Amino acid sequence: MEMINVSYRLKSPKFFEEDIDEMELDGVIVRPTYLSICQADQRYYQGLRPIEVLEKKLPMALIHEGIGEVVFDCSSNFNVGDKVVMIPNTPQGEDVCRANYSYKSKFRGSGFDGFTSDLVKLEPDRLVKLPDDFNMHVSAFIELMSVAYQGITKFSEIAITPKEVLGVWGDGNLGFITALFLKEKFPESKIMVFGKHLENLNSFSFADAIYQIHNVPQGLVIDHAFECVGSSASQSAIDQIIDLINPQGTINLFGVSEYPVPINTRMVLEKGLTIQGNSRSDREDFVGVVKTLEQNSQLFEYLEKLITNICEINTLDDLKDAFNKDYISRFGKTILKWNK
Repeated sequence: MEMINVSYRLKSPKFFEEDIDEMELDGVIVRPTYLSICQADQRYYQGLRPIEVLEKKLPMALIHEGIGEVVFDCSSNFNVGDKVVMIPNTPQGEDVCRANYSYKSKFRGSGFDGFTSDLVKLEPDRLVKLPDDFNMHVSAFIELMSVAYQGITKFSEIAITPKEVLGVWGDGNLGFITALFLKEKFPESKIMVFGKHLENLNSFSFADAIYQIHNVPQGLVIDHAFECVGSSASQSAIDQIIDLINPQGTINLFGVSEYPVPINTRMVLEKGLTIQGNSRSDREDFVGVVKTLEQNSQLFEYLEKLITNICEINTLDDLKDAFNKDYISRFGKTILKWNK
């Protein structure tokens, strides 16, 4: 049995097109309800990826952050109408490493179609049920929260020195979420946030201290660091982290750069530092985020501060307008109320 589905794919930078196809009725069929634009989506939309990457991956439906409602399930794991968060990482067989680091995995909105379609078909294990009382605007970017969650989980497993002072570099969305989750997981630790934009830093009301990167007090030290800057600015952030971190601390990298970033390996060796890379997430991280939000409902109040745009999407022009609004926003998340 099949049904008609419409996908909305980026054919070339700033140009979306509709694509009609037939969908087999198996697995779980979800109707997207709220989606969230990520910087990776913007890099495709604005044409900021290398031309060979764009030629290889487009046309493609964007967006890997989103939630929806179940409309069909032949697996009996869900009921019609259940609210679910969709997991974009899609393993393609067993591997010795986690699925989010496996070359055998495919990722929606990168290796194949994301969530900008009328319906999305997923395997049952690629969905996590949401409580009905969750803030759905905030829930739209649980995927981004899961990235911070998995990095913090890995950090907890490898850090061998005290966690009295934790530093977060980056005053954007991921820096905000990482600092917030660190404060929730390590309430006795002092959370310091280092950033460039004072107006962004002032939003980190839960942090113990905020510093502009050019105005750090003499003698300040940290035990462990979380780099959430990305791009070419990663270099100066990592340099500052290496200067301020105590011996045998961990540097947890989250920021993505299109270009190689030099690192002062002499000081990494001298201090015996551990550098850990973090990218994407998998099911256990989504489950962990949902459980964390259930147990700490006050987190929604902080996370709601990240929402700067809520755009209703009824046409392709609405989708273009949403991407343009998001592009000029220096801070916060753009949420798409998906009416397609």
